Amino acid sequence: MATKEKETNREVEVGEIVSKSELFIENHSKKIIYGIIAVAFIVGAVLGVKHGYLIPQEKKAAAAMFKGEQYFARDSFALALNGNGADYMGFEAVIDQYGNTDAGNLAKAYAGICYYKMGDTQKALDMLKSFKGKDQMVSPAIIGLIGDCYVGLGNTREGIGYFEKAAKEADNEVISPIYLKKAGIAYESLKEYQKAVDAYTTIKNKYYTSMEASDIDKYITRASVNIANNK
Repeated sequence: MATKEKETNREVEVGEIVSKSELFIENHSKKIIYGIIAVAFIVGAVLGVKHGYLIPQEKKAAAAMFKGEQYFARDSFALALNGNGADYMGFEAVIDQYGNTDAGNLAKAYAGICYYKMGDTQKALDMLKSFKGKDQMVSPAIIGLIGDCYVGLGNTREGIGYFEKAAKEADNEVISPIYLKKAGIAYESLKEYQKAVDAYTTIKNKYYTSMEASDIDKYITRASVNIANNK
């Protein structure tokens, strides 16, 4: 009976972690993708200034992705990923044909989010890990989503590492507190309550104007009570 209760509690805890990811992706997916598009535009501008024109492969890849971005914006993830069988090949095909281009790399981010939204966590993980990015918005969000994939696959500790990495690399009021909070909840699920308190306290002290900071005291209290009860 006790074992069954522990399993139920763990399912609830993991569900809390993952549900926050679903909410984040739901609320911020368009912001993420606009960020990706902005990165692509900057890359294109730099290449244009340096060479006077985009290299043929890069231009073809960007053109091939255009309709997919529209499908993605409408939450038509299967079409965005696999194409429409007519005038759009799909992000997967873009990756296969133009994977070495910057646009092909961005297609990996799109595809990873599509797989995640469609419930194929393992494929989402594989695709997201193949994406390479360095900016302070898109890249940390993708890193955090990798953490969500690990949690969803039952590897909570690995997920925590990615949550913390996402928070550190972003170092901003939008993304960092989201993933610090997720790290704290994940630590609680592992009964590592002091580490949970540390994550929550960072939100309270460093990102105090964030939405996550508004109710963080109750999380600190919850973890602190568990510390006291387990001494």
